[in-house]
Amino acid sequence: MSAPRYLPGHGLLTSRNAVVTAAAGAGIGGATARRLLEEGARVVIGDAHARRLKETEQALADEFGADRVTSLPCDVTDEAQVQALFAHAEQTHGGLDIVVNNAGLGGTAELTEMTDDQWTKVLDVTLNGTFRCTRAALRSLKAAGNGGVVVNNASVVGWRAQSGQAHYAAAKAGVMALTRCAAVEAAAYGVRVNAVAPSLAMHPHLAKVTSAELLAELTEKEAFGRYAEPWEVANVIVFLASGYSSYMTGEVVSVSSQRA
Repeated sequence: MSAPRYLPGHGLLTSRNAVVTAAAGAGIGGATARRLLEEGARVVIGDAHARRLKETEQALADEFGADRVTSLPCDVTDEAQVQALFAHAEQTHGGLDIVVNNAGLGGTAELTEMTDDQWTKVLDVTLNGTFRCTRAALRSLKAAGNGGVVVNNASVVGWRAQSGQAHYAAAKAGVMALTRCAAVEAAAYGVRVNAVAPSLAMHPHLAKVTSAELLAELTEKEAFGRYAEPWEVANVIVFLASGYSSYMTGEVVSVSSQRA
């Protein structure tokens, strides 16, 4: 089954100010930044890869206008860089409405062969990084007092066991729990916190770090017989960021066609 038609924007996020982490490139973060812009938002993108980030900013600015997109390098394992990204967003657009925490790191290693460094690195980017950015987002949104939305990127692996993915699964399960707890706290000041849990969304970096055999196996599990396009996940993120999901908080939405 081929991917469905790409949908045009409908102005769902007009004049909203957004931050998207790990947004340089062709993955979910880049697709989300584009979809937010197509829906009328102003966007600040961050990524640890400064060159790719600048190239992405330029391409989006050429298409949507330099006044609507800007960037700042941000390694989510560095608290100072996280704080700088959110300060930049507030200063550039005069406020903050939407935060998409997309940064994550995977890898494959059997548990008996996994090193402390492999475990710690994945947890620090994927779980701790989401914690740092969620904390920064909630501090900013709480202080502003105008509500807002946080959307975290989890994974179906946080629910389902997969060989060689103990570190990644543990991190994504942690993102789900973090999302639910943050939502309970943030509701008091009108902020919603939800997450998406994709199964298999293909992008160039995933193809580099995952074997062809594993990708084929994962694709076979999808009911449609194909992987998701990153923009299909971004569509659900846009829904969670918009007023169409106004009564949803603390939810983890599966973006998957996996049969098992």
